[in-house]
Amino acid sequence: MKPRAEKVCPVCHRPFQWRRRWARCWDDVRYCSRRCRRHRTSEGVQNDPHPQTDSG
Repeated sequence: MKPRAEKVCPVCHRPFQWRRRWARCWDDVRYCSRRCRRHRTSEGVQNDPHPQTDSG
């Protein structure tokens, strides 16, 4: 199995992999999800769309 292409979301800074539905537009894909695309801002991130909570 060959490794899939990977990018890092500029909003949540998480890596995400190539998906078949992005096959035709992979070069244009910037965000890992619709949620991150909605939370983008011109200055940067206002609120983290994927808050990470510490358990413990």
